[in-house]
Formats: sequence, structure tokens, C-alpha cells
Amino acid sequence: MNYVVKTFVSLVVAGTLGACSIFSSDESEQPAELVDFDEEFSLNRDWSVNVGDGQGSRYNRLKPVIVGDTLFAASEDGEVYAIDKASGDVLWRERTGEIITGGVGAGGNMVLLGTRDARVFALEQSTGDFLWEASVSSEVLAAPASDGRLVAVQTVDGRLIALEPSDGRQRWVYETTVPALSLRGNSQPVIVGNVVIAGFSNGMVAGVDANNGFLMWEERIAVPQGRYDIERIIDIDGDPVVVGNVVYMGSYQGNLMGLDVQSGRIVWGMPGSTYQGLALGLGNIYWVDSFSQVHAVQNNTERTVWQNDSLRLRRATAPATFNNFVAVADFEGYLHVLSQIDGSFVARTRVDRDGVRAPVVAEGRSIYVYGNSGRLSAYSLP
Repeated sequence: MNYVVKTFVSLVVAGTLGACSIFSSDESEQPAELVDFDEEFSLNRDWSVNVGDGQGSRYNRLKPVIVGDTLFAASEDGEVYAIDKASGDVLWRERTGEIITGGVGAGGNMVLLGTRDARVFALEQSTGDFLWEASVSSEVLAAPASDGRLVAVQTVDGRLIALEPSDGRQRWVYETTVPALSLRGNSQPVIVGNVVIAGFSNGMVAGVDANNGFLMWEERIAVPQGRYDIERIIDIDGDPVVVGNVVYMGSYQGNLMGLDVQSGRIVWGMPGSTYQGLALGLGNIYWVDSFSQVHAVQNNTERTVWQNDSLRLRRATAPATFNNFVAVADFEGYLHVLSQIDGSFVARTRVDRDGVRAPVVAEGRSIYVYGNSGRLSAYSLP
């Protein structure tokens, strides 16, 4: 087979693979050594805050979220922080006492969190005050989403659940089939107008009516192949990216696709294997493949603009675009900044010696990196 999943923790009850790294058929191949280069500039570290125990031991990818001037972050051991994104000042901190595995979501003046024991919590954005909690069908590994009209939650048993934003009562449930084996993770649902869009571990993307949970459209972006369950893994674990009327998603051992939000019609697609989200900028689509190689493809085509193989097997995070650059972090805790023009490295700094799994968050000229140890740092262009 073309890809081999090497697990760093044992199979859990839900039938998922935890802490996965993707290796070539030569299992002796080691992660690429970093090569020195002439930096075009040095990133400024503006501030750093320690957030609980960070990603913890369960291969979480708890991604911070920005709302206005505030950045929200959560740790596996249940600490939730609201931080001024410019100064790094902690505006409030709450200790929930929960094991958080899905977070952080935000919308409708709520901070939303999913837990290992199948619950969803909502806190008030400005104060951190507890609003409500709701029980769902199984563990939540992706951040809940809300537009203020509903809260959308995906669970590891293949369900997309809508909750009332006022009190967490269940509004509807959309169910899919779950394969025998999958990677540990889920993609975050997105709400676009009257459509809730979610990608599942069976390689399907569904557009569901936000009002009643009725299926509006469904599209397969990966087809399982091979004799063994491990060869047939086709998870969609990267968060969707919506640009205009198109939602972009990728699957492991499958394809990358852009789908029309209202109809699910395929407007762009190409073969590709990823368990990360995509990013767009300068007319390109940026993605990190299962070997951690970074690609730029011209939007609406399959033409490769550039490919950077220097991070091969370094478990690079999903790409984030800012200014004229693409940023990713890796398992040794290095933040890499690449040119969107040609994919060359322009800057690098080490942010966390325990590594980085959570996707980098970028806005304007700033990058926010949440390391595995719990160190959340803000960097900016000079």
C-alpha cells in the first residue's frame, strides 16, 4: 500500500487510530532534518501565555479561535482562557474540570467546548460565565460551531447534532455510517446561511438543512480501496474552508475538492491525501499531504505551482495564510514561514519543545501558535 499508519497509542473503543503519523512504505525513513537557509526576516514574539496542560496526552488538536479583539483557547485538562490578542493580557480564565477534546468553537456570544465524555459546554464570551451544558451521543473531537441560530456538533460515532443556542436542547440529528477503522479526529462543521456542512470518516461530505436536519446534498470525496481496514481509511479530518459559495475540503487517501455550498456540485477537484485543512491565497490552494509535504495548486486547476518537500514526515500542521506567506508548525515545535510565491522558506523559529499539533491561526500580520505543552504565543511580521 502507498501509505502506512504508524500508531503511537493503542486502538480506542470507538475504533479510531490515535496520534497518527503517516509514513512511506519504507518504515525506516526518518523525518527530514531541517536545513539552514538565509532568513529574509525574524518574527517578533509579541507575547506568550501558558494555557493549562495544552494538548494533553490524547493526540488532541485544540485550535484557538479569534473573535474580534479576543483569542479563546482551551487545554485538555479543562482550562479555558480569553486573551487580548494584541497584548496577551488574560481577560478571564475558567477551570471547567472537564477533559476537553473538542474546541474551541465560538459564535452567538458563546465559547463552545466538547468533551471526552460526550458533553458540550457553552460559556459566555465576555465573562466566561457558564451558560449551559448538553449531552450528545459520543466523544466530541472537533470544535462545535455556531452562528447564533444553532450550535452544530460532530461526534465520533458519525452524528451531526444541532443544539439550541439558548439552552443546549437537541434540535435534530443527522446520522452517517462509521467505518471499522479511522484516524482519531473529526472536522469542524461549518454553517453557511441555511446549510450546515460536515465531512465524515466515511469520506462523505453532507449539506444539511439548518432548520430541520434534512439532507440537502451529499458528495463522496474519497472511495475506500484495498483489502485491509487500514488501507481503506478515508477520513475527512481537516476543517472546511469556505470562500464565497464554495467549501474546500480534503480527505486521507482520497481527493481534494471544492463543492458548491447550496447544491454540493463539484466545482474543483484533484487527487490528494491529507488529514489537514486547506488554505487559500494569491489564487492558490495550499495543502499539506500525508507525508507533510507542502503544496500550492492553482485554484480551479490541478496545476502545481510549487511543492516543498523539506518537511517530509515532520507531521506538519494545516497551513495558514497571512500577508504573502504560508505558515505551518511541526512535531519538534518549529514554526515555518514559506513564501506563497515559490514555497521557499523565509523565516523559522522554535515555539514549543514539546511540538505543535494544533493548526496555526493567522490574522493580518500576526500568527498565533498553540504548542502541545500549553504555550500559546503570538508572533508578528517585523
